Amino acid sequence: MRWHFIDRIDELIPGEMARGRKGVAGSEDYFADHFPDFPVLPGVIQIEALAQLAGKLIEVTVFTQQKRWVWPILSMVRKAKFRRFVRPGDPLILKVKLDQLRDESAVCKVSTEVDGKRMSEAQIVFVFNPDNLDTDAAQARLEKLERTNLSILWDGYADWAAGPGAPVEES
Repeated sequence: MRWHFIDRIDELIPGEMARGRKGVAGSEDYFADHFPDFPVLPGVIQIEALAQLAGKLIEVTVFTQQKRWVWPILSMVRKAKFRRFVRPGDPLILKVKLDQLRDESAVCKVSTEVDGKRMSEAQIVFVFNPDNLDTDAAQARLEKLERTNLSILWDGYADWAAGPGAPVEES
């Protein structure tokens, strides 16, 4: 992925929830135009950060439950509300709760906070696997990519990966 909008995954409980964060640096390009002399983090960036975190929760949940990797793709954003401005320097906390999980889709309730104040909220819907990921080779490629991403973002990754039923990684 070219754009990473999660800096850290602080907590991830498969099948339940994830919490992470995104630093809101004033040097980001979009602040020059959104808006001049009043920089505000675009709502679409907040939704994308939440979708990235929700995607990791979904991937880990499906793997934990079904021993297969999925590729969650954001499909719908429902009931989005942006309550306060997120400004450069704000410590943006991302919260995701898995609401529904089906064979080929998932629904998450998501929100952002700064200093304990709700900044935004939405319900987001994902569909899985736009391409065929049923082959061993496709699963291996996706697994390698996602294990790398998770190990960078989530301190709890090693414990999860070593847990009961965890796959043995080949060298």
